[in-house]
Order: sequence, then structure tokens, then C-alpha cells
Amino acid sequence: MITLKSEREINLMHEAGKLLASCHKEIAKMIKPGITTMQIDKFVEEYLAKHGATPEQKGYKGYQYATCASLNDEICHGFPTNKPLKDGDIVTIDMVVNLNGGLADSAWTHTVGDISDEAQRLVDVTYEALLKGIEQAQPGNRTGDIGHAIQSYVEGEKFSVVRDFTGHGIGNTMHEAPTILHYGKAGKGTRLKEGMVITIEPMVNAGTWHSKMDKNGWTARTTDGKLSAQFEHTLAITKNGPLILTAH
Repeated sequence: MITLKSEREINLMHEAGKLLASCHKEIAKMIKPGITTMQIDKFVEEYLAKHGATPEQKGYKGYQYATCASLNDEICHGFPTNKPLKDGDIVTIDMVVNLNGGLADSAWTHTVGDISDEAQRLVDVTYEALLKGIEQAQPGNRTGDIGHAIQSYVEGEKFSVVRDFTGHGIGNTMHEAPTILHYGKAGKGTRLKEGMVITIEPMVNAGTWHSKMDKNGWTARTTDGKLSAQFEHTLAITKNGPLILTAH
């Protein structure tokens, strides 16, 4: 069931989103060859605690970490590790923040040192795809308008959109209706209404869109071993258009 949020609820989520965005900014300063994603995870947990917040996904279905850290060919839900990042890597840090009961969800792909031109283009296209999806998050539009805008752009750039993982509604819990596909047909799907709060989070692969699951039951990666990038914002549907709650 889709729940429409009150102004008070959206304001709470916006405060969580501002904190999440500030955390992503701090992470960006830390990203360099030699740092580990476990160090980043520890930083995030301490940073949130210092600001009176908690990592909502820690403990979710047994998940043990404050962040997901997806490296290179990992599409999403990668585990933080003690393996140092190296020059040329790309890594996506994804987290959900709970601040006074308000939730916000955002992922960001970071580049490590000097990366290839193709990797940089993948990252740039993925970010632009997020923005094109957000542009369609207007009251009266449908979820298919979001997916179509993302898919059309990404495939026009000769990359592929992951099908197996989606955006979602968010509110009292991390995952609510509606499902937000990052592909599809314009004019189809759930109609967007003022008061909805959703995530748009395209995962874009350099090769095939197909994914496979690691033995840990969480981490998805590309079947061809090529790179994957992701950017995600939480946004509210308002009468004036999309309000990005996790804007940097």
C-alpha cells in the first residue's frame, strides 16, 4: 500500500536527508588509494551517532554493516572489507539514515585516484540518468515515465540499466510501495501523487545488465565482470515537482 506523507513527516525525512548528504560529503574527502571500505563504514557509524542518528540497514534481515560498499563489478549490497582501495577503482557507498524516526536513503559512486576514461564516462552517465529520472517525478506522471527517461538515456550512451534491483517508496520503513523501475514505458505504471516519497537509484553497467548473486546472499555483481555504477536520491513528490531530500 502506498502511504502519502504529511508535511511533518517529509520535514523529518528532509532532516535525515541533510545529515546523510553531509556524511556523503565527508566520505568523498576520505576516498583515496589505500583507504578501506571498512574504515569508511566505521566512520559512518560514528558520524551518525555523533549527530543523534542511526544506520537503518544495520540489522536489517541480519545485515551487519552501517553501509553497503560496492566495488567495481559489484552492482549493489557489497560488504565493507579491509581490502585497500586502489588507483582506478570505483566504489558505491549506499546508506539509509534514521534521524528521529525520519528515514533517508542515498547512494553515491566515488572514483579512486586516476580512473579510465570509460569508467569516468560510466559514472557521469549514471549520475545524469538519475537527474533525468528525477525530472519525471512530477505529480500526475507515472513511474514508467521515470524508468523510460533513464533507460532511453543510458542505452543511448551504449550502457545498460540493471533490471533486478529497483527504487522504492520509503517512509516508516526502508522499503515501501511503489516500486520504481529504472526501465520501462512512458505513461505506464503507478501515478505519482503529492505526498509520495520515493527513491530513484539507477544502477548502470558498462556491459550487460544481467546480475549474479555472491554466496553471501547479499552482493550482486555483473555477470561479465564489467564495471557498475549507481547514484540514488530520496525525493518527495510535491505540487511544485520533486523535492530532493538528500541533495548535497
